[in-house]
Amino acid sequence: MLRGNARFVAGEPQHPHQDVDRRHELADGQRPQAVLFGCSDSRLAAEIIFDNGLGDLFVVRNAGQVVSESVIGSLEYAVAVLKVPLIVVLAHDACGAVRAAIDSTDPETPALPAHIWRLIAPIVPAVRRVQRGAGATVATSEIDAEAVGREHLSTTVADILQSSELISDAVASGALGIVGANYRLAEGTAVPVVSVGIDDAAA
Repeated sequence: MLRGNARFVAGEPQHPHQDVDRRHELADGQRPQAVLFGCSDSRLAAEIIFDNGLGDLFVVRNAGQVVSESVIGSLEYAVAVLKVPLIVVLAHDACGAVRAAIDSTDPETPALPAHIWRLIAPIVPAVRRVQRGAGATVATSEIDAEAVGREHLSTTVADILQSSELISDAVASGALGIVGANYRLAEGTAVPVVSVGIDDAAA
């Protein structure tokens, strides 16, 4: 995946596995190389930024890459049934969900619609931790969104391990690695930030 991302950044994508033969090859089953759990942001099209194609990635996305029952179930399916050796959790800079979580801590901010609030609420603890680290008196407008995004990314990886015995057991056995990466919108680079499990998980 890192090699594919390097091709994308360099403007030299190979667009592999996107032809008719590949489509026919996959008609009877799939064996993706990794599961990618990322933000739904339209600028994070996984197969494009990693220069992959049909059948290469099992993709799970929601706004802010927030862990939920459906996310854990999808990840467990990829690990237990599809036997993927790698989970990539992909965050990015300038995330709208992170911004909404930060803004929600300001008493002057209008209340969010209920479903949006429930989605971004798990990011708020990361906001509070960053705010405490910067000093209790720091204004909401001065909270570092990049720091919140990194904190939330690390928390997401930890939440996956805590929420799923199946996944944590696979990591402990060496069958699975998890990499948390941050995607830089302007540069197009996916930079590993945190990893657990097998040594070559990010490859």
